[in-house]
Amino acid sequence: MDDSFVAAVARGEQRRLGPHAASVHYDTVRDRIVVELSTGIEISFRPQKAQGLESARPDELSEAEITPSGLGLHFPKIDADIYLPALLEGILGSAKWMAGQMGRIGGSTRSSSKATAARENGKRGGRPRKTAA
Repeated sequence: MDDSFVAAVARGEQRRLGPHAASVHYDTVRDRIVVELSTGIEISFRPQKAQGLESARPDELSEAEITPSGLGLHFPKIDADIYLPALLEGILGSAKWMAGQMGRIGGSTRSSSKATAARENGKRGGRPRKTAA
């Protein structure tokens, strides 16, 4: 057997010593993915907040599987995956996707200073047009 394979198996076993998914289901009443961990703790999240699940229909979320390692959740009807250790850290998607979500939230924020700045910018002709480089 290849040494790198043996090392990867050892790392996987080491990770499995921590919390891993024992069960997963979609709660239609609360619109939440519910994951019970091997520690007995239950966590849940809205599918709209996770990359790959944001536009999934309830029937697509009803079929959820736990990967053999217990560290991943797989939704076969939409071919989407969630990595449990990242989920436990509050990471619900790739860095680029998460940045886009944060930008959307920041862009929709309303404040008096933002409104004042927009009015002043409008007095000067608004946002400059993009030019080809």
